[in-house]
Amino acid sequence: MDRRKFIKNSALASSLFLVPSFVKAFESVATKQLGYKRLVIIQLAGGNDGLNTIIPHNNDLYYNARPRLAITKDIIKLNDDLGFHPSLAPLRNLYDKGELSIINNVGYPNPVRSHFRSMDIWQTASGSDEYLQSGWLGRYLDKYGKKPYNAIEMDEQLSLAMKGEHFNGIATNDYKVLHRTAKDPYFKNVLNHYNDTHLSEHNLGYLYQTMIEAKSSAKYIYENTQVKLSQQDYPQNGFGKQLKNVAQFINSGLDTKVFYTSLGGFDTHANQQNKQSRLLSQYAESVSAFVKDLKRNETFEDTLILTFSEFGRRVKQNAANGTDHGAANNVFIIGKQLKKAGFYNDLASLNDLDTNGDLKYSIDFRSVYATILSQWMDVSTEGILPSKQKSLNFI
Repeated sequence: MDRRKFIKNSALASSLFLVPSFVKAFESVATKQLGYKRLVIIQLAGGNDGLNTIIPHNNDLYYNARPRLAITKDIIKLNDDLGFHPSLAPLRNLYDKGELSIINNVGYPNPVRSHFRSMDIWQTASGSDEYLQSGWLGRYLDKYGKKPYNAIEMDEQLSLAMKGEHFNGIATNDYKVLHRTAKDPYFKNVLNHYNDTHLSEHNLGYLYQTMIEAKSSAKYIYENTQVKLSQQDYPQNGFGKQLKNVAQFINSGLDTKVFYTSLGGFDTHANQQNKQSRLLSQYAESVSAFVKDLKRNETFEDTLILTFSEFGRRVKQNAANGTDHGAANNVFIIGKQLKKAGFYNDLASLNDLDTNGDLKYSIDFRSVYATILSQWMDVSTEGILPSKQKSLNFI
């Protein structure tokens, strides 16, 4: 494999080599054990329309604002006011069993409607006027991580959320390819070429250590995942594959606390109905299979699943039968040990929108993070979240 191909195709290169902050990972290792509880994050990229996901089926304002876009048929009514989009039918069982909590109106002050900026805010847990270079999960790893595989992202590149100030997770969309890449002769030649003296001269000693740990991580993930290959049927799409791999990692007992997955395509400015319906089906069917897989292997009880999107959509439909960028949105929490299942709170009033015609937020997304860190991961939020946030009571 030549160098150009290696850099282009290697998940190791994109997730480790190009992240300078990673090289300090081994200067300080926390003494506290990571424990057994795991967090799985699902990012619905593009800004999912929360109002057509959790539908106010008894509200005339909703139908008036969306004469062609409102969901009118096959709504899965969960109570007198709110219901699921029909494509979320596979999640009804989780709702009925008290294993799903729906938090409405999640956002932050002075919302930003740029995809990239809003996603940075969610991934770093910053305010809308702050610019941070590390993610909230990366800072968690700074304090409690030991190895790159303590946090795994199912992608070729590592998101900002998983990058710490001194410690990063690892990214791979195929752990078998990751293992083969680490065994590639080019990788070995690089390690052999940059001996300690050469690295010292060019101040690259940490990079050498990073590459050693990357190769070790790839070997660890590959060898341990072979212990428990999934027997569950998953949808035949990229997102289903991500969750299948995560289930194999969890069921094989990998020492991994955080898994990060994503499903894109939710930027529905035009012809939203069919596109969102298809994406929500992929999401719900894959999550349902994932939960069944964990339950079959008795690992669901120790797993919490968080689903979010960087913002919601405008209440009124646009002229292209779609919706434009909005603000507050709903967040899904799935787990066995929920204190408050079902609807955590009511939907924001459609009578009282902000100046842009968006739903007003009532719950800061960083409170969701604070609750997960303190109540589920059993760690202090100090040094992880840049501002003090109150905990909620969903777990």
